[in-house]
Amino acid sequence: MESTETKAIKHFTDLRVWQKAHELFVSIHKETGRLSQDAASTVLVDQLLRSAGGISANIAEGFNARKRRKYIEFLEDAQSSTAETESWLYKVVDCVLLEKSDVQTWLDTSVVIQKMLGSMIRKLEKKPVAATQPIASSPPLPDSYLRFRNRRMLHD
Repeated sequence: MESTETKAIKHFTDLRVWQKAHELFVSIHKETGRLSQDAASTVLVDQLLRSAGGISANIAEGFNARKRRKYIEFLEDAQSSTAETESWLYKVVDCVLLEKSDVQTWLDTSVVIQKMLGSMIRKLEKKPVAATQPIASSPPLPDSYLRFRNRRMLHD
């Protein structure tokens, strides 16, 4: 698992990769809510939101997995969701719902997330079996998430 600059990882919201994936989803959700509501656009946006939401959801699910192999599988699913999100972003551009310049930041963020996930997977695969971490408890609203959310709200 990754460590943050100030403390150990105790909850999935402490992971920078989860934070980036969550920010990506929220940003896409806000922007696509302004798009046309015709049937074709709705299908494209729905698929885009599902895949983008799947990135952080898989990271969160994997974080609480009992076995390291399962955690890795969830991270691999998150990588797949990131690639799927990129694909839907290209469709949104090619179907002229948004300009490429409007989605470039999302595409760039997707690449960063994929690299972060790849690094986590490689580190987990190299760890000796005896060194696996115990399952973290999942508090209703951890302080780390509240700080993360408050920080995001100040920037919006």
